[in-house]
Parts: sequence; C-alpha cells; structure tokens
Amino acid sequence: MESVYLITTFDSYLVARPSRDLRIAGHQQSTEEWWTTRRSLFDCFISQVVIDEASASNATEIGKRLSVVAGLSALEVSTDAESLTQAIMSGGMLPPHAIRDAAHVAVATVHRIDYLLTRNCEHLANAQISRRIAIVCRQRGHRMPVICTPEELMGA
Repeated sequence: MESVYLITTFDSYLVARPSRDLRIAGHQQSTEEWWTTRRSLFDCFISQVVIDEASASNATEIGKRLSVVAGLSALEVSTDAESLTQAIMSGGMLPPHAIRDAAHVAVATVHRIDYLLTRNCEHLANAQISRRIAIVCRQRGHRMPVICTPEELMGA
C-alpha cells in the first residue's frame, strides 16, 4: 500500500467552516472527498510537527484538527530529518518562517513516504520550489515524496 504524509493545511481545510470564496470552497470539498473516499487506500501518517501546528490557535479549532489526526501514526522527527530540514532551509528556497514546511518534507522524505498531501501551494505544492527541494534531498541521498494536493491524488 502506498503511503501519504498529511500536513496541517490538509486537516485545517477538512474541518474549516465552508468558505464563501468559491475557489476555497472547492478545495474544501475535494479535501473532504479525498478523506472520505481515498484515505483507506493509503497508509496515512503525520508527525509531531503536524501535531504542534494543529495545536496552535483557538481551542475549538485545535480540538477539530486534533480529532482528524488522532488515529494516524506519527513518524519520528529524527536527527536525519532535522539535518535535512536545515539543508532545505540553507538552500534558500523557503523563507525563514516556513521552517515547519521544510520539516514536513524532511520527515516524509527520510521515512520514504510516497506522497506529501498539502493545501500549501505557496511553499510546497509549487513546482519550482518542490523541484529545488528535491535536488537538496537527492544530494543528501534521499528521494523526496511527490508533493501534491488532494485533487492530484484522486486516482485514475
């Protein structure tokens, strides 16, 4: 079975109130569709980085996000993942405030996850940035997972 690492933007879209913005509402709908129809076809993982991010904000939202990830296995944030996070950040392709995005990629990469599922198209599901991050991963002997949105992981 293929594996998926779900980052915090995924569960945030899953539990958010329906948006009045049609584009965002469509993303929310496809996120829900992936969760209900496709999730069982994958081994799904998170990490402590996801738990930490999901635990930030108001109490109602924290509870909703944590309930989504509660049953998922958490991957270890190993020293190898921390080292790869620093290498990604040193490459300059992500701004300093996006260190957790680099950590998501690093954890999924060192654990040989097949896909990193995200709604973050600014830093992660961004073809130019992910290509440069993949080069850093390869230089360190790793294969980066395919970074994609739920729409891209809906199957044939």
